[in-house]
Amino acid sequence: MKTHYQSAALAVIAAQLLAGCTPAPTAPHEEVRPVRTVVAGRSAGTVGAAYSGEIRARYESQLGFRTGGKIVARLVEVGAHVRQGQPLLQLDPSQEQLQMAASGADTDAARSRVAQARIDLQRLVQLQARNFASVAELDQQRLALDQAEAQLRAAQARQQINSNLRGYTTLVADRDGVVSAIGAEAGQVVAAGQPIVALAADGEREVTISIPESRIDELRNASSLQVTVWAHPGQVWKGALRQLSPDTDSVTRTYSARITIVDPDPALLRLGMTASVAAPDVDGQSAIRLPLTAIVDRDGRRQVWVVDPKQGRVAPRQVQLGSAQNDSVLVVGGLAGGETVVSAGVHMLQPGQRVALETAAAGGAK
Repeated sequence: MKTHYQSAALAVIAAQLLAGCTPAPTAPHEEVRPVRTVVAGRSAGTVGAAYSGEIRARYESQLGFRTGGKIVARLVEVGAHVRQGQPLLQLDPSQEQLQMAASGADTDAARSRVAQARIDLQRLVQLQARNFASVAELDQQRLALDQAEAQLRAAQARQQINSNLRGYTTLVADRDGVVSAIGAEAGQVVAAGQPIVALAADGEREVTISIPESRIDELRNASSLQVTVWAHPGQVWKGALRQLSPDTDSVTRTYSARITIVDPDPALLRLGMTASVAAPDVDGQSAIRLPLTAIVDRDGRRQVWVVDPKQGRVAPRQVQLGSAQNDSVLVVGGLAGGETVVSAGVHMLQPGQRVALETAAAGGAK
């Protein structure tokens, strides 16, 4: 019996010794990820809008023949610089030549009838003076002369019309400029008034851009516009809003605008160049600008990581974006301003994760 109690006591003592030797459980290590952050600053005005477009001429003519016919000669090529009055295309003039000959013959015949009517009138005047002709016959002859003279004037007018038509067989430039397009070739039959040659006039140059309906007021209220082209990134030209379409495009649902370039350089600004119009000082609503690297796309929704300054942990927040410019984007909804937003390392974060902050320059409207 004594041996039994001794064995039990030894078992209890061994269990206590084993429990004392087992190490205490340690807390799991929490990873702290270093990130770069910016402060979402809100500033009034200066939202820095930018729009892409192309260089166009202020005046663009769509030229066509004033008479129909078959093109027999193409005298210029696309891209050629032409002067006012320079021939561009030539129609076959044979039809007009025949019409000129017919109208000339009609004019000669009408002139002969007028001469004959005058001779007859003089003869009747002499006969009536001797009482060999009645007054009624004299009046009738005067009416015949008036009618012959009217027919002569009509024949001369038709002859002038046919002469003009003969001149219309040559299509000429209406001003100095560059041929930007030709829509017909030699041998093709064209109708009167059909646009054939597009001519971009020398002189003023503009940038055509498309504006979404939410940005119209910003463009109108811009105190200045700056024009740059991709071919010459170091050059900046001053621009001015000249025209804003009153209605939207049926496909893109945007408004077309034309920005006049002040003092353009013809040697640098060529037609069709890709240009950018920037409105750096727009007096509009306040906005927040963040780096593009701060935006995360999750299932079609845009969000940013906002850092809790007290706990040092991140939480996702959905935002609404505006236009992008260079390496930044406007945030039009979701942030109130003043939040600390992660700007680098956003794709490696999880909700509630602890981060180590490395603050960059404050993010705001430039």
